[in-house]
Amino acid sequence: MMKFRYILPLALLTTLCATAAEPPRLVVQIVVSSMRAEDLDRYAGNFSDDGFRRLTGGGTFYPESHYDYLHTSTPVSLATLTTGANPSVHGIVAERWIDYVNNDVVELVKDRTAMGIDCDAGVGDCSPRNLVAPTLGESLQQSSPKSIAATVALDPVSAVVAGGYTRNVFWMDAPRANWVTSSFYADALPAWVQKYNVGREILGYIPFAWELKYPRDRYRNAQRTVVGLNKPEHLRRKRHRTATAEPENFAPNVPAGIDRMLYSPSGNAVTLAFATQLLTQMRLGKDAAPDLLTICLDAPRRIAECYGPESVEMEDMYYRLDDDLAQFLSYLYAQIPPEQAVVVLTSDHGTSPSYDAGVFERDRFNAAQFQVIVNSFLCAQHGPGEWVVDYEDNNLYLNHTLIYNKGLDLAAIQNEAATFAMQFRGVSHALSSTAMRSSYFGSGYGEKMQNSFYPRRSGDVVVNLMPGCIEERAGVRSKSGSMYGYDTTVPLILYGGGIPARRVGRSVDMTSVAPTLAYLLGIPEPAASEGTVLEEFRK
Repeated sequence: MMKFRYILPLALLTTLCATAAEPPRLVVQIVVSSMRAEDLDRYAGNFSDDGFRRLTGGGTFYPESHYDYLHTSTPVSLATLTTGANPSVHGIVAERWIDYVNNDVVELVKDRTAMGIDCDAGVGDCSPRNLVAPTLGESLQQSSPKSIAATVALDPVSAVVAGGYTRNVFWMDAPRANWVTSSFYADALPAWVQKYNVGREILGYIPFAWELKYPRDRYRNAQRTVVGLNKPEHLRRKRHRTATAEPENFAPNVPAGIDRMLYSPSGNAVTLAFATQLLTQMRLGKDAAPDLLTICLDAPRRIAECYGPESVEMEDMYYRLDDDLAQFLSYLYAQIPPEQAVVVLTSDHGTSPSYDAGVFERDRFNAAQFQVIVNSFLCAQHGPGEWVVDYEDNNLYLNHTLIYNKGLDLAAIQNEAATFAMQFRGVSHALSSTAMRSSYFGSGYGEKMQNSFYPRRSGDVVVNLMPGCIEERAGVRSKSGSMYGYDTTVPLILYGGGIPARRVGRSVDMTSVAPTLAYLLGIPEPAASEGTVLEEFRK
């Protein structure tokens, strides 16, 4: 009898542990582009209880997560999120690079063998053929063939990089106001997507004007471009403008018509609305096979670039996104029990201070001028020629064919160009390809630059700009792509699925996200993953 008294609790404990260890039926990963680490705390006072604060207060919140590399642009960081690897392993160093064999430009997702389905030419000819490392979605589908992995984004680059070689990848053809995919992923759009497009629901999201959600005195940010004009109420609320009319309260460089969604909070709303439809129509989380839904919110990045992180526009975007997020979460957990669905909220990168914010304007790096001057320097050293092929996202590409034809040493030319680049205004560091292949940098700026270096695609010289300095581009006030905290440090939240409410102060590497989600789903982590499972989730 005594033996029975001890065996029964042990059996009960075993049952409870087995139940707790069951993987979630659905993981929803939401990536808010250009969200800085401090943004969720900075604007918390104006958030509702059902949006961002629901996640930060009810889940495991890492406010100081970081990417440990230089190239913090959207495709690079989305690849890190989905593969668990740094760029030096997953191979995505920029949206485009130079093929050293023929000096041609290679675009990350463009594929001449793929055709867009129900979209304009050039919008849908995309595929993941240039992706090197497998994604979390691929690992899920391989280990659980009945599982569904789906990805939604405004931008085809975001959608393809986050989706990888999975089957359900959708992005927006803004000129036609359609959600589309390419022939790489499907022979035709699913019937429910065709019906959604025919219903023209996207047209209801076109912003005719941008009005503040709250009275002006509730906003913390002071910089503004056009929002909050002191116009009479009856004029501000007119809705008779056509989609192509140019309203008075949008920045001059923001496109008219449907494309305006990409530069306003409507871009978030339309993306989450389509994700809700996908959730319903594809019955995600409705069976024992776990599913994965990745939602890339690209509009915040464009708003940050156009208006700057110090702007009222950026702040107002967060308040409106908070409402949209609250609606999405309410719908999600009405369909799937909270203990069976995990929501991950994070960002691909932060964004720089606006170059024109404050008393003094910050320097901007003139990439075109940089190319010309470096080329002139090499001409003076080694004779006339087109020594510089291109400059793309901190990467300077040299003409290998010319260098070899002249019988010169490539490593020597690379080192010459890197040394000369250090004299250029706005440049903080410059390392040659040879230096990064032949040396090991265990810390500091060298480590971050090396973590971004992929020999087949990175430039002959990799450049890091001064803090606050961005490349000079028309209409761009703020940009990501540096190794500094405002770009590399982002928030990370895991909510639902029995995950406890806690705020973890330690800094974590974003390569941990994919292996942690694989661990929760009970599947192998992506093959190239370098990260480790977050210690708070190891049982």
